[in-house]
Amino acid sequence: RAILLAAMAEGVLALMDTLIKLLSARYPILQITFLRFVMGTVFATVLFVSRSPQWPSPDAIRYNATRSVLAVGAAVFFFYGLSKVPMAEAMALSFAAPLFIAMLGVMLLGERFSPRIGLALLAGIVGMLVIVGGQLGARTYTNDTLTGAGSILVGTVFYAFVIIMLRVRANTDPLPTIVLFQNAGPALLLAVPGLYTWQQPSLRDAGIFTLIGFLGVTGHTIVTLAFAKAEAARLAPVHYISLVWGTLYGWIFFGDLPGIATIIGAAIVVGATLLARKH
Repeated sequence: RAILLAAMAEGVLALMDTLIKLLSARYPILQITFLRFVMGTVFATVLFVSRSPQWPSPDAIRYNATRSVLAVGAAVFFFYGLSKVPMAEAMALSFAAPLFIAMLGVMLLGERFSPRIGLALLAGIVGMLVIVGGQLGARTYTNDTLTGAGSILVGTVFYAFVIIMLRVRANTDPLPTIVLFQNAGPALLLAVPGLYTWQQPSLRDAGIFTLIGFLGVTGHTIVTLAFAKAEAARLAPVHYISLVWGTLYGWIFFGDLPGIATIIGAAIVVGATLLARKH
């Protein structure tokens, strides 16, 4: 069940990333990131009030506030890279995250790292290399693209720490509290830079920003449920399924049809995810 929840969350968050990439051509990244968390806070507040949880303890506030800072780093770096790098490459580069999550889970949480999990991670990397290898030479990589790629890799490190801290608190803090901090904290931290770079959104784009906030809250709610049921190292390879989602959304929104290399790589990725599920 945890594997299925994590795979579903990847699909929701990949759709959010796709909409953010669409908006990045019209709005500054800091404004996009700010509004993503502002609109997310609206939906997270509704969830929090509807569940009427207890006021968070000082320990919960400290952990979740720290996670909010890390979430800002993860979002800003990844969204900036997403604006500079084609969708397929961005998703492939984000595959560094499962490695960091698995390693941090073992080092910081003392989780098991079985040969099956290691094989699943390796299979996912092979699938990524098949896809990227099939695209080498097909595009011209500029300095902006290389900067964006580096930014995505930095973002994956922040994201790995966010997930590890989520794993620590997933069975301690109420779900509405975690989701509210995940959105309200970054919204406050990004208020000044977000408003400084402000460009008035059109009515249509305001609706897209609202949808982005809803998808972010939904995705992270499902992620929290998943990590409350399974170890970080076990769920890390499921991130590879985002490539399948990314390929689907790239075709729908950008007209990018997957080639043979992408199809083969995606099949390897799915196999890696199923391998982790049997652990």
